[in-house]
Amino acid sequence: MTIPPFRFHHTGLLVKSMEAATALQVERYGYRIESPVIHDPVQTAFVRFLRLPGAAHWLELVSPEGERSKLAEALRKRGDGLHHLCYEADDLDAACAHLRQGRQMLLAPPAPAVAFGGRPIAWFMDRAGLLTELVEAGPGPLCLAALSPTAPQEP
Repeated sequence: MTIPPFRFHHTGLLVKSMEAATALQVERYGYRIESPVIHDPVQTAFVRFLRLPGAAHWLELVSPEGERSKLAEALRKRGDGLHHLCYEADDLDAACAHLRQGRQMLLAPPAPAVAFGGRPIAWFMDRAGLLTELVEAGPGPLCLAALSPTAPQEP
């Protein structure tokens, strides 16, 4: 079985307060804010991406959009902390098939994501309960290719 290429994209942290969590990451570790707070109604969440200077991946802060959010119960039960790991894949269908063959449960099939300019994402969970997000590679916001040292830099 050939493993399709997976590239680490970001770590997702579930947070109660977007502003407090942003300030903490900036002050404690030196993260830089890479996106505004983005509302994703499909994910019923607000998200913001941060990145350490020179890092080739992001930290995503995720906060429920309200009490009816898919994330509200997880925040009540577990509090702030690790929510998911995300990988970018050139061929999202092949990556999804590979994870399903590895007995990961598909939680949400590929659907466009606001934070990634409409590039699709899919959600999986392994037997230990770890959430994995896959995002399709391609041009647009928050693409790993833009972090490549050979990629054109914005002025």
